[in-house]
Order: sequence, then structure tokens, then C-alpha cells
Amino acid sequence: MTNFQSPNRHVYDQTFVRSLFDSIAPRYDLLNHALSSGIDILWRRRAIQLLQPYQPKYILDVATGTADLAIEAMRLNPDHITGIDISPKMLERGLQKIRLQKLEQRITLESGEAEHLRFESGSFDAVTVAFGVRNFTDLELGLNEFHRILRIGGCAVILEFSRPKQFPIKQMFHFYSHSILPLLGGIVSHNRSAYEYLPSTVTEFPDGEDFCAVLRSAGFTTAVCFPQTFGIASIYIAKKEQL
Repeated sequence: MTNFQSPNRHVYDQTFVRSLFDSIAPRYDLLNHALSSGIDILWRRRAIQLLQPYQPKYILDVATGTADLAIEAMRLNPDHITGIDISPKMLERGLQKIRLQKLEQRITLESGEAEHLRFESGSFDAVTVAFGVRNFTDLELGLNEFHRILRIGGCAVILEFSRPKQFPIKQMFHFYSHSILPLLGGIVSHNRSAYEYLPSTVTEFPDGEDFCAVLRSAGFTTAVCFPQTFGIASIYIAKKEQL
């Protein structure tokens, strides 16, 4: 397997990433929905719709954050969803939402790292992650772990920001993410550096066919990209099949 290491992608210390998300956890949902005009909700719904044909019963939601995608995945009526994240504060917010919806018996949250999953090989029918893979310290190791814990015939569904290619969306997105987002995010969250970090991870992350190639190098037989909203985000479906 090839080792993906882009010369343009900075690798951030996990302690830094954990403390960053802990600091913005109280206002994370508000900022997500407000700064995207609610489009992020539609993207998550679309990701789960694309997962529906696989009818997964056991789902692992990695970088679950405040559990939005895990809760959305309940539309598929799985037997159980496990959500993991490195940020205790984000998990606290997620657990509050799960309790409000009385889903404690169907969704469990725990601390965990994508690069070192505690689960046995072939334990899950699907792995999901929304806006989390670009924060992995070791991208290849994390995706290898996805592949390992999936059963044969299972799939990974990954929602992530991408870079629009067409004028003028490309220019507008760059200006918004590097100028407006840090300003507004910093004012509301009181942590401007967090909203400078987040756009930088998008700029440095492989997207489109480049990310599909990384997924295939991690062992997935097929990997397909579905661009969303002029390419601002993309949904990737990667399937584990018997070779």
C-alpha cells in the first residue's frame, strides 16, 4: 500500500486538535449551521441516503463530534451505532442530544482515535465520518483501520469539504473560507485560530479523484465521489469487497 503524504499537507498534533475542538464545542453546532446556511444538514442527509442501499445494521461513526451524522443515520433503522471522537467536550454535547431524543440504547459514544480503533476486524457493516478525515494525523492509517473493521461487502461513507474548481465559485469559496469564516467564527466561538485552522485543512487535503485514489490504496475495491453544492463538499462511497 502506498503511503499518502502530501508535501502540502501539515500534520497536526492530536493534542492540539483535541484542545481546539474542546474549545469550540459549546458553539460548534450553531456555527456549523449558521455559517453554511444549513446546507451542512442537507449534505449529511444525502450521505445517509447514499448509504441506504447497503442496509447496515452496525455502524461506526468516526469523528462523531456532536453526533449529528450518527443521529441522522437512525433513519436507516440500524441495530446499533457507535460514535467515537477524540474531543471529550464534543462527545458531551453529542450525548446531550442523544438523551434528548431517547436514543441511548441505539447510539453509544466513546473516546477513540481513528488511527487506532479498538474493534475487531469485520465488526461493522458501515463506517461513516462527516468533516473529520482531514483532521487525521495519519490519513492512510485511519483509512486502513476503516477497511479492517468493515465486513466484506461493507462500505465507508465519507462527507468532507472539497475545493470548488469553477469560476466564480472557486474564488468566492476561497474568500469566504479564508476571510469571512475566521472573522465570524472567531467572534462567536472566541477562538479565531480554530476557524483559521479549519479552512487550512481543506486547502491542504486531497479531494475528488485524488482522495478516491487514497481510499483505493487503503484496500477499498471501489471508491466513488459525489460532489455537492458546486463542489464545496463531496461524499465518497468506498466499498470493501473480496479480492
